[in-house]
Amino acid sequence: MDNNDSNGANHESRQHAERQIFEQDRVTIVPYPDSQAGKPITRAEVQDANTAYGFSIGNAENPYSPFSSRMDWEIAQWAKLRGPSSTAFSDLLSIRGVSERLDLSYKNSRELNVIIDKQLPGRPTFRREQIIVAGEAFDIYHRDVLECIKALYGDPDFADYLVFAPERHYTDDDETVRLYSDMHTGKWWWNTQKKLDKQRPGATIVPVIISTDKTQVTLFRNKTVYPVYLTIGNIPKDIRRKPSRRAHTLLAYLPTTRLEHITNKASRHRSVVNLYHACMARVLSPLEKAGLDGLAMHSGDGILRRCHPLFACFIGDYPEQVLATAVKTTECPKCDIPPDELESSTAPFEIRDLHAILDALATIDVGDLKFVQACRDAGIKPIVHPFWERLPYANIFQAVTPDILHQLYQGLVKHLLGWLAQACGPNEIDARCRRLPPNHHIRLFMKGITGLSRISGTEHAQICCFLLGVIIDARLPGNMSSTRLLRAVRGLLDFLYLAQYPCHSSETLSLLDEALVLFHDNKEIFIDLGIRNHFNLPKLHATRHYVSMIRFFGTTDNYNTEYTERLHIDLAKDAYRATNRKDEFMQMTQWLERKEKIVHHAKFIHWRLHNNVPHHPSPRPASLSFDRTQTLAKHPSAKAVFFRTLISDYGATYFHEALTRYIVQQNHLDESLSRSRLEALAANVHLPFHSVAVYHKIKWLSVDTRGHGDPLTTVDSVHVMPCRTSACRKNDALPARFDTALINNGTGQSVGVEGYRVGQIRVIFSIRERDVQFLFPSTHQPPKHLAYIEWFKLFPSTPDSRHGMYKITCSVRSGERLASIIPVSNIVRSIHLIPKFGPVAPRHWTSNNVLEECDAFFVNCYIDRHSFVTLR
Repeated sequence: MDNNDSNGANHESRQHAERQIFEQDRVTIVPYPDSQAGKPITRAEVQDANTAYGFSIGNAENPYSPFSSRMDWEIAQWAKLRGPSSTAFSDLLSIRGVSERLDLSYKNSRELNVIIDKQLPGRPTFRREQIIVAGEAFDIYHRDVLECIKALYGDPDFADYLVFAPERHYTDDDETVRLYSDMHTGKWWWNTQKKLDKQRPGATIVPVIISTDKTQVTLFRNKTVYPVYLTIGNIPKDIRRKPSRRAHTLLAYLPTTRLEHITNKASRHRSVVNLYHACMARVLSPLEKAGLDGLAMHSGDGILRRCHPLFACFIGDYPEQVLATAVKTTECPKCDIPPDELESSTAPFEIRDLHAILDALATIDVGDLKFVQACRDAGIKPIVHPFWERLPYANIFQAVTPDILHQLYQGLVKHLLGWLAQACGPNEIDARCRRLPPNHHIRLFMKGITGLSRISGTEHAQICCFLLGVIIDARLPGNMSSTRLLRAVRGLLDFLYLAQYPCHSSETLSLLDEALVLFHDNKEIFIDLGIRNHFNLPKLHATRHYVSMIRFFGTTDNYNTEYTERLHIDLAKDAYRATNRKDEFMQMTQWLERKEKIVHHAKFIHWRLHNNVPHHPSPRPASLSFDRTQTLAKHPSAKAVFFRTLISDYGATYFHEALTRYIVQQNHLDESLSRSRLEALAANVHLPFHSVAVYHKIKWLSVDTRGHGDPLTTVDSVHVMPCRTSACRKNDALPARFDTALINNGTGQSVGVEGYRVGQIRVIFSIRERDVQFLFPSTHQPPKHLAYIEWFKLFPSTPDSRHGMYKITCSVRSGERLASIIPVSNIVRSIHLIPKFGPVAPRHWTSNNVLEECDAFFVNCYIDRHSFVTLR
């Protein structure tokens, strides 16, 4: 089989694997065999959380109680969630007559705080304790971990979505292709339930997910805080990953001391590690008994179950993983692979032996020398009682999860940018970045990307959207072939995108392995170019654990550090800014407790005012489907644009001819018209108008397919507008923009390009109702919105074997672009085209004119997940 045949076969198998999880008409769900798992405890009375909260307030008539009125409550809510500082708020209320006119029950911030502290039902409270390490006391601020778990588990907002027992999902009735998505579909929950059932049948597992990450809260004083976050795996991942849903809670602030008074470097490092584990052990120690014996917990609907909170996942970047697992830096926190074999894609490894490590830790009472030697032999540092030592059913080396943000975006992608700058030249890469056409998903780096410093994870993700396309045809040193370079970059980007699928099957997980193999098979190009001399990077080796971790805990969006990084803003940085910088942790915890009480009370009031209507959505498994709604503005951007203006300003050269052909086609739907016959009939069509209403934008809005109450957001858009004057600067002209789009001819499917074609949209318009009645038969009325499209040629049968992108060119006849009129509903999404730059990007090309100047393009399949699935 030649290379093209092999490429085509691989292409077909990949599309088949992805189509299975894209087109999930019916998922076969296999429940856990013991029906007692996750079952409620039979009790006569069931009182939901909102009703219980209302009783604790004690005023059945006033929904705003303890606040006297709606005005009283909304001003308090604004002051605590949106308002200025406490001093400024007190100054406002001290203005003569303000408090009286508003009829407030408080006259300053202090009185408002008393109401919140004394009269609103409590959330888990912080307490300060001291931890003694190396003869020195350190303060730790933390909550009761069990109370935090109860608060999340019993939150009425999550009651309809909680999962109580593991399941196995399959794409077929034969149960041959397994699906992995939420945590309960992974192997960990199922296997742990089996172990627990041997000791305590009828248990409900509450998977505890812990995240730690030190963060800086000031720009100049280098002040840091060390938050510990907690969430539970019973809450679906689509809810957990949204900070606005408040499915994470701040569990503790750990000490941030560097112990600089200890002069010996090794002793100082050892003391810092011991301090971390001592603090974490203190915080998580209640899980020891509760995990084994269980405790009765009410969910938000009031139903009681015997729950076993078990430490399941540890989320953190590489330094946090090394700290938690007590392994040495440069080693893998999960397995026993030697540091000098991290670059290998085939070197064997085993997950670290927890039992051998626990045996080594148990020698601490024998003597220091034997303890140190036993820990060294077991492959860990000599830590005094690590926090996971006594947690039931816990294995820290399995609990460490993949880290998309730090391992891939801030790790491998960061390295890759540096390697490519050396291989292709920074000036050439930056020149190509400046000449990319605009698109909804593309951030244009008009100053290039090679000179950026302190690049964030979001910026790395934005760069990945076009990185492969800008190095196609770039000249390498010594005129070396770029095939291996393109395949290495493609393998890494494919792995990055596949790793972020919200749903995986046993077949798509093989695609993840194939992408990694593609990178490893071609990575030697960087050594041949003199850029690298080895690839012994822990973050590269970590990619070998992704497949097993997805099978174990579900897809990576169950445990992405990107979500907890966002929590730093609300639970660390904003909290610190609310203090006076003196004894800040006491003030931060108090500020957070009050804010949480206000948020909780707001949810209760919303429940009271909306007639206590319960919401019972029908659960739907995660998939790769992209349900979205196309929408246009209610009113046109321009009510009447003349045909001559469409030609001169919009570039719709043959608008009149295309419209008459469309009218003829709609009037002869039952006939097969030849080109000459079509042209002859179109020449006889008389248009009773010379202008049309024009729209400048199409948007696609997200759809809440899983019933989680998600708000509508714009997920894609197409801009079609001529050159215009800036609203901010009257003398500045904004360039014209006519985006390209993917258009369905009526036969396109969910995966693959068959039935699709790329076109550049020149005009989006509508025809007046009276003219529609005159031009079209009553049986075949056209849709309200139409579009004038300039076409590109059909997709080739397979993408390029080097970079995996389709190459297309403009459709031209007799030197003119082919164009036609289509319904706007045929436009599926925006498309980003990367120009075929050649060895050197032409300097007269710009981002604004490149779609007109260039005639050959590569279809960018990396702008989002939908394009990645559909266009490869």
